[in-house]
Amino acid sequence: MTKICYFSGTGNSLWSAKKIAEIIAGECGFVNIGAETQKDKITIEADAVILVFPSYAYGLPMIVSRFIKNAVFNTPYIAAFVTYGSSPGGTLAAACRILKRKYKGGIFFGRIPAVENYIAIFGPPKEKTAQKRLAMQREATDQAARAVIERRTNKINTIRPLSALISSLFSLGAKIFYKTYKVVDGCNGCGVCMKVCPVSGITMVNNRPRFPGKCEHCNGCLNWCPQKAIHFGRLKSDTARYHHPEISVNDIAK
Repeated sequence: MTKICYFSGTGNSLWSAKKIAEIIAGECGFVNIGAETQKDKITIEADAVILVFPSYAYGLPMIVSRFIKNAVFNTPYIAAFVTYGSSPGGTLAAACRILKRKYKGGIFFGRIPAVENYIAIFGPPKEKTAQKRLAMQREATDQAARAVIERRTNKINTIRPLSALISSLFSLGAKIFYKTYKVVDGCNGCGVCMKVCPVSGITMVNNRPRFPGKCEHCNGCLNWCPQKAIHFGRLKSDTARYHHPEISVNDIAK
């Protein structure tokens, strides 16, 4: 049994996780990191564990950091893959620092380029750029699966002070960003935002979403809202949203 642990807001990491499972074949089980972190104890037992997660401001998402710190990995092999838009920065270095303190088995670290999805700051991707990045993701995901099949291991530089600083500032900001989310009149109370929230924190009050203090700022609610009714940063009602074209709301909601 291979356990694939993933965290995904707009579907990039989930797509790569599903594709890796398809390529390596055999018995695979999926572990939603968002759901697992709600538990008091996290134990992952498998012949191999694959971690797939995005880069947030050159670092680990807070929820992924907590998961790796708290989980007990009973496995002889771990592969960790970061999906990223512009650059993964020190994301893998951060994961490596945590894993090396608690795990002595073989580890492989890899990068998977994907479409930039932080459109609240960078704006929506152009179609040509998106298609190019999707092709890069397909190729890199195939290579990632091959690395797992061959049980490759490697070493990476764990000293990335600038990335660590930027990531820390982002993590601090994420704790207050949700307070500036705006829900406009276009909201019809469909509840999609509540379904896709990886920390199951969004609640519906008077048919309007109420955002939680434990928000990870994954931008899932912003990008999946069918009415484009949740605004933040550059996002307005006429701003195109992004999610991986082969991942559905139901896939994320699982």
